Amino acid sequence: MSSATANVLATIGTVCWCVQLIPQIISNYRKKNTTGLPESMALLWCICAPFFAVYFLSEDSTIPIILQPHLFGALCLVVYIQVMYYPPVSRPRKQIILRAGLFLIFWLALEISSVIPLRNIYLKHGIQWPLLIYGVLASVLLAFGLVPPYFELAKRKGRVVGINLLFLATDLSGAVFSLASLAVDTTNFDIMGCIIYCICASLEVGIFLSHFIWYCRFKLFRYDNTKEDVEDKDNTDKTSSDIRRDEVELENKLEV
Repeated sequence: MSSATANVLATIGTVCWCVQLIPQIISNYRKKNTTGLPESMALLWCICAPFFAVYFLSEDSTIPIILQPHLFGALCLVVYIQVMYYPPVSRPRKQIILRAGLFLIFWLALEISSVIPLRNIYLKHGIQWPLLIYGVLASVLLAFGLVPPYFELAKRKGRVVGINLLFLATDLSGAVFSLASLAVDTTNFDIMGCIIYCICASLEVGIFLSHFIWYCRFKLFRYDNTKEDVEDKDNTDKTSSDIRRDEVELENKLEV
């Protein structure tokens, strides 16, 4: 029962990660601007996808699991091209084509050169550590990709700009469902997967929390603060008027 539940949760998490970047792509296309969406984030996520693909192919995973990093990598490439093409980066088209082409060559070369040897080592001889290197490297790149947005948050007093919140929520859901699948199936508990899911979820919650705090400071309580400032100003004006009136009355008495 726990194994079936774990599979369902893992499938939901995989689906979330397959489609997570679609809202971001649509948002970039509509705005024709990627201000606030770091180029380094898109690049790091692009690079991590081939390593995830090699990891799951070599591990002889199910077809949905194998498709997930390939779909994720393709969508990451689209986002990376958008970031390079739209303002504020706006690279020349030749440079964009060159970078995208080099990435595809790198991806193809990595899979061709790595999958067959790793499958042979892992499936036939049971040696796992070379495969884990790819998994750890992919996970680290994925986690580091969520660090650059914090520098953008610092520039804007915590406000999220350029990053689609629906994309972020879908990505967070994928991490939560995947983490839940590991918690349910204790017989095949993946420590590395648990760590990376927790790191990604924590960084994404931090981004949401930062935007929520900004919203509370500058949107939700802005009217109240303005009203208090006006009242304070009125009270100050009234106090000044009273003092002036008292001074005038005192002068009149002295003249009499």
